[in-house]
Amino acid sequence: MKKIIEARKLLGVEKTAELKDLKTVYRNFMKDWHPDKIQNDEEKKLQAEEKSKAFIEAYHLLVSVAPETHAQELDRYTESVTNSKMVDFLYKGQTLLINFLNGSSYEYFGVPKNIYLKLVNSATPDRFLRRHVYHSFVYRKVSKAVDQN
Repeated sequence: MKKIIEARKLLGVEKTAELKDLKTVYRNFMKDWHPDKIQNDEEKKLQAEEKSKAFIEAYHLLVSVAPETHAQELDRYTESVTNSKMVDFLYKGQTLLINFLNGSSYEYFGVPKNIYLKLVNSATPDRFLRRHVYHSFVYRKVSKAVDQN
């Protein structure tokens, strides 16, 4: 959740910002800070590159966790979490990364350490994840499922 809060702060948007608002903020920022606009000042150009990278990363994070994005991807997400087994997981700083057998990966934000410890000690991790993680935390798709046809 910390990453999401920092991204909102950087972009200057509220929790309720819609995709169109994010896009407008992003475009306005890039109009002013795109590195290609700065020609004669190398120091300013480097500064613009750093700001642009941070801004682009924040924008993509917020787009990926937006309700509109989740609504568009709901069928694929449901398919992954119900029909594909979890292959492995990684926990770092309250972010839980789940990799699925179908090739998709999702990050879950704000996962408390006690949930992670229960997952590690669970005899049935897929069942545990379905009950306690998949629909309880803000998530984003990290990689797409491999087409199995």
